[in-house]
Amino acid sequence: MTSFQHIIPFQSEQQAQAYIIQSDKEALEIAYNLADQFKAGAVQRDAERILPFEKIEAYSQSGLWAITVPKEYGGAEVSSYTVAQVIALMSGVDGSIGQIPQNHFYGLEILRNNGTEQQKHKLYAEVLKGARFGNALAEFKTKTAAQRQTAIRKTEQGYVINGEKFYCTGSLFAHRIPTLVVDENEQQFLAFVPRDSAGLTLIDDWSGFGQRTTGSGTVKFDNVPVLEEDVVRFDTAYPRPTISGPFAQLLHASIETGIARAAFEETLNRVRQARPWIDSGVDQARDDPLTKFELGRVVADVRASEVLLKQAAYAVDAAKANPTETSVAKASLDVAKARAHSTETALKASSKLIELAGSRGSQREDGLDRFWRNARVHTLHDASRWKYYFIANYLLNGVLPPRRGTL
Repeated sequence: MTSFQHIIPFQSEQQAQAYIIQSDKEALEIAYNLADQFKAGAVQRDAERILPFEKIEAYSQSGLWAITVPKEYGGAEVSSYTVAQVIALMSGVDGSIGQIPQNHFYGLEILRNNGTEQQKHKLYAEVLKGARFGNALAEFKTKTAAQRQTAIRKTEQGYVINGEKFYCTGSLFAHRIPTLVVDENEQQFLAFVPRDSAGLTLIDDWSGFGQRTTGSGTVKFDNVPVLEEDVVRFDTAYPRPTISGPFAQLLHASIETGIARAAFEETLNRVRQARPWIDSGVDQARDDPLTKFELGRVVADVRASEVLLKQAAYAVDAAKANPTETSVAKASLDVAKARAHSTETALKASSKLIELAGSRGSQREDGLDRFWRNARVHTLHDASRWKYYFIANYLLNGVLPPRRGTL
């Protein structure tokens, strides 16, 4: 267990060379190039839990962490489908790297909906220079997942924060840590806390068997000061129709879809390279009818997840352009379909990889189990059964889904 509170903080003059992407096409080209680079060493990083600091620095310096910044603030403001494709691509190479920027993009979406012009100009400018946002949203010691105890209180200089968070994905790599807090009136805010703030402690105590290098863990706040200009209203993001929830869930579906596609492609490679199946009476595994049957089932599910993801991304962008109660509900439901399906597909594809790889699939040095471990851990983020419930409740009773971060 290591404390990272002394890592050098973000300085704009040090990050001024971050590339600024201009289009969706350019974003995808850069993502494909980086994914090829990140693939090297992925098995070792997972096996030895080597945190990918250099990879994440290259990722954000490439400009890909700024692709959702609105055009009027200097960003490319690419489509939600482009963001989904980038996340899926990275997740297929390394599930942890795929998930690390998820809350960064979520924080930027909250900023877009709720931030003041001053806050947008300041924080967007940092992101365009290469700044990374982590998160400190969830709390481990409350009775329910919806409860928040981390408190923000007014002072003469601004505010101070006290509390403790867990599941803080990306926090170890972040320059700012968007932190969900409540004031004395139970109003919720998202405070964009600089990682070098006095009283802020980052603890590397994430011990999950999958998604091992996401930089998750504990973040503690002991009278941490924060400027008023860095505190954004949060609780108004959901009472009115916004895409905050469906956009966040779209990225989670992208992670699982990317893992599923990569697991399937690895399965194809293994089957094509398999030695003769003496006991089965066929010359090669690729000629075995039962193997073909299983591969056909998996590829159908993988493709279905990809189509659902694309459809959901289009619905999110439609709701972004015209955020009404109906359009946001449609986006939430379409994303729920994609996320529920991708949950099952990622688990199925990664499990079939190990099964069809045969005894070699169990060898630790090959790292084939990382696809299933990453899928299993990530799919626990929030229950797909509730997504099916809200989908069916709308179909049967016309009840719109609630607006929240898990939908």
